[in-house]
Amino acid sequence: MMLVNYKDDYQKIAMGFLSYEEDLKDLHNLQTELKLYTTDPSHQLFMYREDTNNFCGVAGIELGDDYVLLRHLDLAPEYRNQAVINRLLSELSQRVNGKKLMGSLETTPLIMKWAEQSKENCDGTNPSPE
Repeated sequence: MMLVNYKDDYQKIAMGFLSYEEDLKDLHNLQTELKLYTTDPSHQLFMYREDTNNFCGVAGIELGDDYVLLRHLDLAPEYRNQAVINRLLSELSQRVNGKKLMGSLETTPLIMKWAEQSKENCDGTNPSPE
């Protein structure tokens, strides 16, 4: 698993993942959103890959003073499961040096599940599979 900083070479791939979101299916909206990530230093877009060389998703964040807002988390359909989301969010949390990870209306439930499972793993309350 690996988060990779967005660069212009990845534009079409990133646009493909972002277009999974209903409000970004419109090309103008999609281009405007992508421009935000390439021109505003408080916004960052990451490409995500698992064990292959192919990207399987994107994560878009907005940086605050003591928090990070996860604005977008879009994965290819075969990677849309909590295990992949947890790995991505754990890596993202490390990348932002432990700043509080917050979500949009769409991403908050994913972050809450990740945080709950992370806490269970740290507390040892998550039973191991037998």
